[in-house]
Amino acid sequence: MQPARERPHVLVTRPAEDAEPLAAWLRARGFDASIEPMLDIVWIDGPALDLEGVQALLFTSANGVRGYARRTERRDRPVYAVGDATAATSRAAGFAQVESASGDVYALADLVRARCTPDGGALLHVAGRAVAGDLAGMLTESGFSVRREPLYDAVPSTRLSDHTAELLRTGKLDGVLIFSPRTARSFVRLVSEAGLLDCCRTVDALCLSPAVAEAARTYSVLGGDLGVTPWQDVRVAPRPEQDSLLGLLPDLSGRKGRA
Repeated sequence: MQPARERPHVLVTRPAEDAEPLAAWLRARGFDASIEPMLDIVWIDGPALDLEGVQALLFTSANGVRGYARRTERRDRPVYAVGDATAATSRAAGFAQVESASGDVYALADLVRARCTPDGGALLHVAGRAVAGDLAGMLTESGFSVRREPLYDAVPSTRLSDHTAELLRTGKLDGVLIFSPRTARSFVRLVSEAGLLDCCRTVDALCLSPAVAEAARTYSVLGGDLGVTPWQDVRVAPRPEQDSLLGLLPDLSGRKGRA
């Protein structure tokens, strides 16, 4: 993304609880930042979680950690987190034994295989109702018993805010940070429904992974066909981690890309 103004304007599409600190981080480093959550988190209530026979907890999102913390005070199981941000949320929630895969579900599966044994007990995968990747399937193939516990639902937004629509319409938006394929599809759908797809020609899509980039590039049209979203550029983080994604932003001190 090449900044056209003194303060490039970046849109954060994460759910509000994660978007607020990220937007503050961006503003502190010289960016204008707006928030447009593409998914609203709805917690699933229920009884305290049963950890009998569970050897470890698997978290594939920070919201999984938050959902777990709402349902039990127990922090006596090792945690294996998909990435560093999820690991940090786990530590902040009070877990003492936390290890990050610093990657995606494939990296997490590799970490679990290296640290756990199939006969050590079940693995509890705390997640949302919709999950990306087949973590349970990969580990089951390796002989593990995996129990998935959905503790929240991520509900797609139904309309684009007037603020974001105005940013697009006036060409004041430089980049959109996109963290998941579901978020990418939601954003492109809402932009399309607002009649603003053509405004993406001056905007960069900054994507956490190739799967996110693929979802950002296309949108549904009448008849079920797929159209191509006319982004100025679609860029992918070298690693599926937030710090790596932020490395795609320009270095405002030298006006060059950070990565």
